[in-house]
Amino acid sequence: MRLILLGPPGAGKGTQAQRLVEKYGIPQLSTGDMLRAAVQAGTDVGKRAKAVMDAGELVSDAIVNAIVAERLDQPDAARGFILDGYPRTLVQADAVQTMLKDRGLALDAVIELVVDDKALVGRIIKRAEETKTAGQPVRKDDNPEVFDERLREYYKKTAPLIGYYYAKGMLKSVDGMADIDAVTKQIESLLGGLKEKAAAQGR
Repeated sequence: MRLILLGPPGAGKGTQAQRLVEKYGIPQLSTGDMLRAAVQAGTDVGKRAKAVMDAGELVSDAIVNAIVAERLDQPDAARGFILDGYPRTLVQADAVQTMLKDRGLALDAVIELVVDDKALVGRIIKRAEETKTAGQPVRKDDNPEVFDERLREYYKKTAPLIGYYYAKGMLKSVDGMADIDAVTKQIESLLGGLKEKAAAQGR
């Protein structure tokens, strides 16, 4: 099972990815984790990434794509994977297609968690209040102003992927505003349908 989860920050991608990891036994691949692992392992591309980050600069698409390609070749990704937070741009989406094609692989689905932006801001405020009440430090991302900036960045760079994957017939949408268990059921239903279709086609 090779999947991409799409949706704005706060949509619940991380939560659903963890549930898919438990159900299918495939890794969740997030760019942050992959970057840190490559740097720690001291791979060639990890060294390049470290040099850029040490200089206080943003890691380029070329380096991120190389790190993802390296990660896809690791044994635990052989049976499948969940890409979370990558691809973020159309350039990265093209790179994913090339990576998979070069390996004789293909995506099974791109799952979009459809959410209401205003309700998402409400979720963030509520989460921040609950964290404060519990006497714990509030995450930087749980600040409404910071979240609003991340949301704008998402619509500017990542939202175009919705049309990109829709045009390829890969996009599947679920109601991300439903409760967590209901979203999980929607995703499992979609994936069950894909498995049945693949079996019928002898794949």
